[in-house]
Amino acid sequence: PEPSAPRRVRMAQRDGEEKRHLLEEPGDRSYMSVSEKNFHNSMLKYVPDASSIELGLPGNQHCHSSRAAGSHYDAEKQRARRKLYIASVICLVFMTGEVVGGYLSHSLAIMTDAAHLLTDFASMMISLFSLWMASRPATKTMNFGWHRAEILGALLSVLSIWVVTGVLVYLAVERLLSNNYEIEGDTMLITSACAVAVNIIMGVTLHQSGHGHSHHGHSHHGPSKQRNTSVRAAFIHVVGDLLQSVGVLVASYIIYFKPEYKYVDPICTFLFSILVLATTLTILRDVVLVLMEGTPKGVDFNNVKEILLSINGVKALHSLHIWALTVSHPVLSVHIAINENADAQTILKEASSQLQGAFNFHTTTIQIENYSEDMRDCRECQSPSD
Repeated sequence: PEPSAPRRVRMAQRDGEEKRHLLEEPGDRSYMSVSEKNFHNSMLKYVPDASSIELGLPGNQHCHSSRAAGSHYDAEKQRARRKLYIASVICLVFMTGEVVGGYLSHSLAIMTDAAHLLTDFASMMISLFSLWMASRPATKTMNFGWHRAEILGALLSVLSIWVVTGVLVYLAVERLLSNNYEIEGDTMLITSACAVAVNIIMGVTLHQSGHGHSHHGHSHHGPSKQRNTSVRAAFIHVVGDLLQSVGVLVASYIIYFKPEYKYVDPICTFLFSILVLATTLTILRDVVLVLMEGTPKGVDFNNVKEILLSINGVKALHSLHIWALTVSHPVLSVHIAINENADAQTILKEASSQLQGAFNFHTTTIQIENYSEDMRDCRECQSPSD
């Protein structure tokens, strides 16, 4: 029999009291007791009129079990911080040495190299700060977390070297026009040789291999091979500085044996500054792609669509969005329309499994709904253009 009105009110009040703790509980604590967790983690049954369904996993696991504390993502950030710390110390020590060497030799090329080391050091400090920000837990305001701090740090790093390089190019042109300078070839030669060696050491410290591998039964393929953006930006800086150091070394040999060719010093500064700017373009491209919510490198939109449509029982899909929180954290959301007699839970499990296996998404949000003929003519349900 239908409950009376007072009884329905009491039932609603009791249900509200039971759920009140979900709103009041701090974000870093679990919302469920142990017994409730076991129930939540078990396979959930499909409700036909539900707009979305959570994937249940066997063995008392839940959807975040693959990213528990000490996971691949945290270990990757820790390795990035360690590399940046070591490279920063090396950079700071030798930058001081180059300033002294450049002053004693009166070489603008050496001072240019020292300025680039200063830029490298500043960019590494920005990168370390952004990695620290990215490791902070999500809040109700910043509910995606602080991963984009890494992208912003890389952007500032790139822009800083553009500004410094522009100033140095101006000084090189001014020196060519004035011709009022003298260079100590022997001091310049020793300093530039040391610069090459130090830049090689820093490059080896920051170098990252891009191989795929596996830990604890889950693979790291697809976008997971993308290198940490901050470390990659610092590595690009060091590569550019190494190129300039080699050029300065060549120029110092020429000036040492032929002092009358002192104009090689500003010319070397000018040419290698252009190369340094060119090396930052790939970093800038990746940063812009993330900030513009573009499809991440390593994830093909059509391939994702084909994988989902190939699942038995899937009739259509729409609202497929693929973006990235940072280069190594691709994210996906999609609506899947299924046949009326299809098992939504099975389809959801299959879709999640295939997407993770092929692309290793950081987060996937899949909404299951029954197929409707109206979807064919709905503008919002059409795939985006190429």
